[in-house]
Parts: sequence; C-alpha cells; structure tokens
Amino acid sequence: MTEFVIERLGHHGDGIAEGPVFVPRSLPGERVEGRLEDDRLEGMRILHPSDRRVAPPCVHFKRCGGCALQHADDAFVADWKADVVRQSLLARDLPAPIRGIHTSPPNSRRRATLTARRTKSGLLLGFHARGSDVVVDIPGCQLLTPGLMAALPAVREIVPLGASRKGEMSITMTETESGADLAFRGGKPADGALRMRLGELTGQHRLARLSWNDEIIAERERPLLSLGRARVAMPPGAFLQATLEGQAALQALVAEAVGDAREVADLFAGMGTFALPLAERARVTAVEGDEALLAAMDRGWREAQGLRPLKTLQRDLFRRPLLPDELAGFDAVVLDPPRAGAAAQVAEIARARVPVVAYVSCNPVTFARDAAVLVAGGYVLERVDVVDQFRWSAHVELAARFALGHPPG
Repeated sequence: MTEFVIERLGHHGDGIAEGPVFVPRSLPGERVEGRLEDDRLEGMRILHPSDRRVAPPCVHFKRCGGCALQHADDAFVADWKADVVRQSLLARDLPAPIRGIHTSPPNSRRRATLTARRTKSGLLLGFHARGSDVVVDIPGCQLLTPGLMAALPAVREIVPLGASRKGEMSITMTETESGADLAFRGGKPADGALRMRLGELTGQHRLARLSWNDEIIAERERPLLSLGRARVAMPPGAFLQATLEGQAALQALVAEAVGDAREVADLFAGMGTFALPLAERARVTAVEGDEALLAAMDRGWREAQGLRPLKTLQRDLFRRPLLPDELAGFDAVVLDPPRAGAAAQVAEIARARVPVVAYVSCNPVTFARDAAVLVAGGYVLERVDVVDQFRWSAHVELAARFALGHPPG
C-alpha cells in the first residue's frame, strides 16, 4: 500500500496527488493509501479525512458512475465549480467576475440516458460503474425526478421484449408535461408483434411517447414542454436543459443580459429555450441547424398568445456563421453552442460589434477561448453566473454577459 496526500481536484472530479496520481472520491488535503496501478490509486482507504467530507446521500455512490462528488459538502462543490470557471478564464488572462452559482436540488434531473443489460436472473437498469461496462441498478436514485423514477417499471417491462442477452440497450428518458418520453436504442428490429406490444405498454403505463431505434412507435400525447408562454412538442432526441430549475435560472440570466433589446438574434437556438421567452418582449430571429427543432419552435410560437414576431432560420453555424452584414441591426445576440463552443461565429460577432452578447456555455474551456476573442474585439466581460444542473457531477455550465466597452485591441 502506498500513501498520498491529495493536492487538488481535477476537472473530472478526481483527487490528484503528486505524480500525478488520480484518486476518485477523494478531497484536497486528505491523506490516503491504496494500490498504485499506472496513474490511479485503487482500493483507496482514507487515513486522514477532509472536514469537507460528508456521508453520500445515495447508497449506490461507491459503485455507480452517475455521480462523482456526493462525498463533498454542497458549499465545497459550489466553490469548486466556480473555481473551474475562474481558472479557465484566468488561463486566457481574462477577469472572472463570477456573481454566484445556481444549483439544482436533488431529484430534479428530468432527462437522463440509462443503460439496460439482461442477465440470467433478470435485468440490470441504471448507470455504468465508473470506468467500467458493469451496469449498476439505481433504486432510490437521488438524481432523477419522481416522474422518471415512476417510469422505470415500464422500462423494465419493455427492455426484455427486444434486448439480446449479449448486448446493452440505452434508454433516453425525458419527463414532459404529458408524461414520460422514452427512446430505446440497441434493441432488435421491431416486427409487427413487437410494435403492437409496445403500443399497448405505452397506453398501460401512460407514457407520452415511445421510440424504438429512432422510430416513433406510439404517441399517446404530444410530449409538451413550456417555454415561457409557449408550449412546444419536443422532437425525439431534442436537446433539453437537464432540470426545470436550471432552465429557469438560465432563462432569467439571459433575459437580464439582453435587457430592453428590441431586436435579438438567438444562435444555436434549439427548440426555443431562450427565443420563445424573449419573444414576449422583443423581435427574435432564431437560428438553428436542425429543421425539426425549428419546426417545433415555430409551431409553439404560432399556438401561443401575445408573442412578438419570431423568425426562424435553418443554418449550420459551424460551417456558415452569420456574417457582420447579417448581424447588423440586432441589439443583442444570444449564444448557446454545444461543448465545442462557437469560435467561427464569435469571430463574426466581434467584427459586427453587436452591442450585447449573452453567452450560455456547458464548457468553461471553450467559453474562455471564445471570451478572449470577444474581449480582444472590444467587449467587456461584465459578469458570469455558474449554473449547476448536473448535481454531484463534474459538469459545469454558465451564463455570461458581454457588452461593447472600447475599440478593438
């Protein structure tokens, strides 16, 4: 057995000792021992615990890979996530005006992808163990909403109908206002008998919709979600903010950043998480590469009452970012790109000098890269709010406001 002192946490939530040696489920300042295997410490035993260590609230924590930080108190996790953002900005020589953090409560994840595997004795349904293909069952999970937990019996009944004994199935579960939306992938092709049975189970378990290998098999009700005054029928596989609380926090931060802008461009708009609430007070142009998402947004806008004009534009913003002449006339731009960030689009925004940029990011590293471009182009990073929708994970999100403050350079 080898002893180590944990110096810090890495970006994946593992403790890091000198070496570096990675030690899962450890905290800075702790003295630990275990078996050194390559650059990881296995069979870790704590010799001197941190005063920030707490008893994990979930009985599955030691085995399940769904959470990484249940062993730390909430204040520590909040400070650490804020520091991840701070260090990403400082690495680009940028200020880090972090106002605070918005953390979603336990049992608030309304969207998750689980794995199912048949066994000789039954079925395993849950998350993979960390760094393993072992599936850990999750009764009493502290992440998922009660609505998703209530849908697990339906999943357990459906998976054996189409799963092989050798492979795994993935099940993307989304809680909508109409019921659970379940998308099964990795099952055998759906023949007539399987389709009929899946349709029956959709009704029996009062699911909103059931998809099988990316094909909608049954839809009892349109899977509706409220986005401001609008209600949108979510297309299969559509991106959705992980928690209602996180979505509300991000919407409020974007609205605050945009302020009284009359003409707003919402880029990487998805199905209208920001565009539709903003249309309550501004004219919005929503740009998105996915035609189905734009159609869902447009229908939600048309069926809502009291919204201002909303224009949709299908465009791959990675290959064809909006150019300065297309951005002329907008008072504010909202950006919510994938983890890769929006390098090409940010460069054009800096050239166009749109007065205000509200940037929502799920990757502090690419956000800092893009922020440096905006600051070099004359923008001031006024504030950053950290949003923690993925409680007890290493995932970090944020919302920031940039405003023109000086000439480029």
